[in-house]
Amino acid sequence: MKRPLPALTILLLLAFFVNTSCAETRLEGDIAPHLTEATLEFQQIFAGERFPNVVVTPKGTIIATWGTSSLKTRRSTDGGKTWSDILEIQKPGFQSGGLTVNDKTGQVIAFTEAHHPPAKISVYVSDDDGASFSPLDARFGKDNRGNGPDLHMNDNGITLRHSKYAGRLIRPTRCYAGKNDRSLWSKHYTNAIYSDDGGKTWEVSEPFPGFGFGEACIVELSDGTLYYNSRRHWAPEGESPLRRWSATSQDGGKTWKDVTFVKALPDGPQNTNYGCMGGLTRLPVKGKDILIYSNCDSDNGRNRGTVWVSVDGGKTWPVKRRVFDGAFAYSAMTAGRPGTITEGKIYLNFEGGPQGGSTLAILNLAWILAGEATGDGEIVQPLK
Repeated sequence: MKRPLPALTILLLLAFFVNTSCAETRLEGDIAPHLTEATLEFQQIFAGERFPNVVVTPKGTIIATWGTSSLKTRRSTDGGKTWSDILEIQKPGFQSGGLTVNDKTGQVIAFTEAHHPPAKISVYVSDDDGASFSPLDARFGKDNRGNGPDLHMNDNGITLRHSKYAGRLIRPTRCYAGKNDRSLWSKHYTNAIYSDDGGKTWEVSEPFPGFGFGEACIVELSDGTLYYNSRRHWAPEGESPLRRWSATSQDGGKTWKDVTFVKALPDGPQNTNYGCMGGLTRLPVKGKDILIYSNCDSDNGRNRGTVWVSVDGGKTWPVKRRVFDGAFAYSAMTAGRPGTITEGKIYLNFEGGPQGGSTLAILNLAWILAGEATGDGEIVQPLK
């Protein structure tokens, strides 16, 4: 049975959020724009095919990517009201996720593979806010097991902001152990790639602790800690692949520790351990670690798309709200930029929606907070 979030709790939470520094920088802003009138709207961005990603540039341009026959992109410069024609970055090409904005230069980096990996990797870069892309000669290292990265299919990459590694680009990746086959799931694992030269060379992190992991998300918390959240296809006896798993990094994504079972967050439909790609973003609010996670909240089938909110950097997830009751599969998510038309908005690109294909949901924190309590932590805890 649903437990509605008490009105007093919502008011107390809003008071906590509003009581934050008014200082604002180009990258981190105030909480107020996230608590305006509740918003939820849908747009179909692409028809057919699969695999979503979405980012917002420092200028406030929204860039969405998609595709299995080719890597396709569209952009919006007016907050998502209108969209450009489809641009094919590579054809044939296979969406590889990890779309990454370099916050220092404004460049946008897109990744594609020749087919479902393991496969040849190609990298493209845009110098004009996503209007065009050109090939980038990028090189990739190997992890401490001697494996190079497989890129498909992960949420967007980020530019680090809050530690001595500020300026580093990082995105989640994985290792298929040579083949995407159920018999090899116990050898699959996730990791990350990071670059300190704008995307020309990429080092591969040490593996996320454990095996059976797949598609993942990375956000940076306000103290520079990296929070990694992963899908899991397989787990050894005594561990569950039905919910998400997390870990953290204190060295800019080189190593991962404190692997944790995130009981509050489902990893796809709960009648199968196959899981489902989820989205994750941190709202760019100075000094706060407000995270939003997306996935299906379903006992059977990829449907009932839902978002969860954490106000403590992923320790607890006390509120959730249904975005769409029907088909909802892979999802990717990002937040708008302070000082632009996108400020205060959350952009959720998912497979499914009213018309199918790639649907972009535009929502905000105020809308999520009117959802229901999950029982995972006390929503008023940050007030103490």
